[in-house]
Amino acid sequence: MDDLELEQLKYPIGHFVKPAIINPLLVKDWVAQMEALPVNLSDLVIPLSKEQLDTPYRAGGWTVRQVVHHLADSHHHSYIRFKWALTEDRPVIKPYLEKEWALLFDAVSAPIDLSLKHLDAVHAKLVYLLKGLSEEDLMKTFIHPVGNSETTLKENIGRYAWHGNHHLAHIQALLDRNTW
Repeated sequence: MDDLELEQLKYPIGHFVKPAIINPLLVKDWVAQMEALPVNLSDLVIPLSKEQLDTPYRAGGWTVRQVVHHLADSHHHSYIRFKWALTEDRPVIKPYLEKEWALLFDAVSAPIDLSLKHLDAVHAKLVYLLKGLSEEDLMKTFIHPVGNSETTLKENIGRYAWHGNHHLAHIQALLDRNTW
């Protein structure tokens, strides 16, 4: 496998690119994508067997089960980051070691239903929150300590809409390749 093939397997929808202008219509579209994620994910993974859930989406990648648990963990963190930015002035967030989390016992072996329910609840709360934010709220920021980068909440909405679609595409590509 060459570098281009590996890159396409890792990033089937490409990398997140922050648009130069993030207008209200784009934010609304991103929120709709986030709202749809729990159902779209469930539709893809509930029919899968244990063997299929424990299949990596690419050589050297996470299993479908790990991806499902990662989405719940990651989007839980995102929800907290939104709350911090809304209640604190430019908070420095705490990153987490997602690769190590994906190797923990629960991510490797727990039933996916646990994370599907968690993701559904987190997204219900998150989408409700996001739909109520003002333009002023959307301009609030947090600081990621890796690179000391500042992110607006409106950008973070886009990043997490992309993130959900990114992992849906990993799973869908595996299903397509294996004709499941």
